[in-house]
This record gives sequence, C-alpha cells and structure tokens, in this order.
Amino acid sequence: MRIDKFLKNARIIKRRTIAKEACEQGKVSINGKIAKPGDEVKVGDRVQINFGNNPMNLEVLDISDNVRKDNALGLYKNIE
Repeated sequence: MRIDKFLKNARIIKRRTIAKEACEQGKVSINGKIAKPGDEVKVGDRVQINFGNNPMNLEVLDISDNVRKDNALGLYKNIE
C-alpha cells in the first residue's frame, strides 16, 4: 500500500493530500529512508513522521483498504 494512503487509512493524517504533501516535503521516512508519496509500506516497516510538533515512530502491524475508525489503531503501534 502507498505510504500516503496508509497514513490516511490509519487516521494518522486526516487527508491523503496532506499526507502526500508531508512525504513530498521529506517529513516521512520508511525504515530510515525518506519516503515519496508512492513508496510502498508493508507489515513490519518502521515509519517516522516529523509532522507537527511531536515526531512519531510507528511500526506497521496491518494493512487494510477499508478501515473503520474503531479499528484504525490496530494498523500500527507507537514506538518510543
């Protein structure tokens, strides 16, 4: 799944266009490599987001196209 779509589906970033812009500005990385909006993310990848005031480090647990709001937190795990 594309990283911009994953960030939107997991409800980390509200809209896909904003997720795309964050990737284009170099604020998102996958496994330590700066991500482009079309880069693929898979289960087990580590994603770092420097968007807003507090950076987030995540591990991808699941990938799904249609996710309900209640299940969105099950797509990733925060890493300290």
